[in-house]
Formats: sequence, structure tokens, C-alpha cells
Amino acid sequence: MAAKLEKPVQELCEEIREDGSDTRTEESLGHIEEEDITFFDVDLLVEHGIALDDIKQLKKSGINTVKGIQMCTRKKLSTLKGFSEEKVNKIKDACGKICPVSTAGCFLTGLEVCEQRKQLFTLTTGSKNIDKIIGGGVESMSITEVFGEARTGKTQLAHTLCVTAQLPTDTGYTGGKVMYIDTERTFRPDRIKPIADRFELDSNAVLDNILYARAYNSEHQYELLNSVSDKFHEEPGMFKLLIIDSIMALFRVDFTGSAEMTERQSKLGLMLSKLQKISEEYNVAVFLTNQITTDLQYSLINDLDIKPVGGNILAHSSTTRIALRKAKGNVRIARLFDSPKLEEQEVEFVIRNGGVSDPEKTE
Repeated sequence: MAAKLEKPVQELCEEIREDGSDTRTEESLGHIEEEDITFFDVDLLVEHGIALDDIKQLKKSGINTVKGIQMCTRKKLSTLKGFSEEKVNKIKDACGKICPVSTAGCFLTGLEVCEQRKQLFTLTTGSKNIDKIIGGGVESMSITEVFGEARTGKTQLAHTLCVTAQLPTDTGYTGGKVMYIDTERTFRPDRIKPIADRFELDSNAVLDNILYARAYNSEHQYELLNSVSDKFHEEPGMFKLLIIDSIMALFRVDFTGSAEMTERQSKLGLMLSKLQKISEEYNVAVFLTNQITTDLQYSLINDLDIKPVGGNILAHSSTTRIALRKAKGNVRIARLFDSPKLEEQEVEFVIRNGGVSDPEKTE
């Protein structure tokens, strides 16, 4: 059975209301509007001779769209209860009839890819400096990972993004809801209020647009992703950001020693693959925080004192990787560590009561 998501954060934090009133209404969504998102529901398979029980099995496993089926291998689908090789082939064929453009083996021109990428959006980190080095902000349909030692600003970035994801922009982005999976119990609703105040948003409405879940082990963390897919499917176009803080914490607890490393990396790979599919299927930004370790050989090669945990599996799954480190006082350094399109560079940012921002300019 799929793990269940918690209630919206606002329902968990009534104590932050100053007047004790309940202002939760449909208007609390404010500027957030449902966008016209195009995808094909798995229910359409009925029209192509697929049984309702089989469709229920697909949904139970977190597959709600035709594209979601096309992203799964036949081997993976064959693990579902009652799915024979013949049935899987029939389902795959039906998907090809419903959505032929996305079937395997279909090529697009570079110009068509450019047109598709116009659907992408970026979320500001709250720091213009960081936004600049990562190409405008945290991008949708991709995974952005930040890593660093404790107190370098990883969770502060996550909290700031919870608010900025709800900001409409002059580029046509309308703002949206946030899904937050917490593996280390670091999410603080009262931290959201001053950040919302900074951006002149109602903190109660902002919290009401954050759906929070606490993951207790690596298996639970993976199971929650099925619930994430279900929620994204139920409210198409409403969710814009999925945060996992942190991606590796529970894996490091559940799998210890070199004997369990292969199993750990295998399960990590499955989770990251699912995250990639979710980001593309629903056009959301995925933001991961990650822990670090020390490795002398790695430091010599990469000119970095720290090494992100997760190995090559995580390194190849993250589209953009940002290394964080401390400077003086509340100043931090963000270094673009890996990107498919941008050169490596670093900038300063600060952590204030209103979240992540830029240092004040001095004459």
C-alpha cells in the first residue's frame, strides 16, 4: 500500500495564527491558478480493451498517466500483480495508440525540442547571485541538488523555495504548490512566516500551499513518491516544486558497511529514476539537499574539501549540483559544481530572517 502524505502544513500549524481564526478558503490559494497541463489519464486504456482491475493496479503502483507507463520498462510492469508478458505488451501497444508522439523510437528535431523546453520555468532561490550562476533559478523538469556541511544553508534554501515557488512572475509563471518530504525533521513552519513577509505574501496561505510528509526510512521515502504522483495527478498543474531534505540521510542509516553498498545504490537508483520521471511527467522542479563526507583523493581531483554522498548514481541523476560552504558570519559561498550548460563559478549569499538573499553591496 502506498504511504500517505500528511495534511497541508497550515493544518498542522494553527498555533501560528495571531487571531485564532480559520481563514482557509478557496481564496487562500491567492494567485495560484490551475494551468492547462496536457497528459493522458490511464483510464483511457479502457477504450483500448484494458481491464479496469489492471488500471487499478497501475494506479496503485503510482502510475497515473500514459506517459508514466511509457517511462516504465516491460520488466518493471511485469512485476505488478496479474501482469503477464502478453498483458504488458497489450498495455504498451494501447499507450502507443493513445499517445504516439511519446512512444519509444520517436525522434524530435532540435527545433521541436526547443519548443518543448518553452514549457520549463525557473524558481528563484531568493538570491540573485545564486540564480545567475545556475541559469535563472531552480529549473523544472530537472533535479537540482545542493550539498555541504551542516549550517551552510541547505535547509534554508529549501524553506526559501517553499515561498518563492508561490510567487507569480512577469514571464507568465503563476506560482504553485510545494511538496516537502522531510527525512531529518528539519522543516520548520514558523521559519516560513518571515520569508513570506519578505515577499509580501500571506504566511497562512503560503503554509496552506505546502504539503508535508515525514519519511522514517528509505523504503517509506520511496513509497511516498507514489503518493506524490497521485497528488500531482489529482491536481494537474498546481504543484511546481518537490523538495526532499535530505535525499541520502535515511539511506546512510538503513545501509551500513561495504557489504550493503550495492543494495543501497540499487535502491537509490530506483528512487532517483522515479524522481526524474515525476519531474518530466508533471513539469515540476525537484530540489534535493544532500550530506557530505571527506575524501582526500576526491578533493585533489575536484579542488573541493568535501565530497557529496550518493556516489555516481546521484552524480549522474542530478542535473545541477551546487556546493555550499561557510564564510564569515552569515555569509555563505555557493559554487556551481556541475551543470550541463553552465561553467563552474561561485558567488556569495547570506542567510537572513527573511531567508536566503544577497549580501549588501558596499561602496
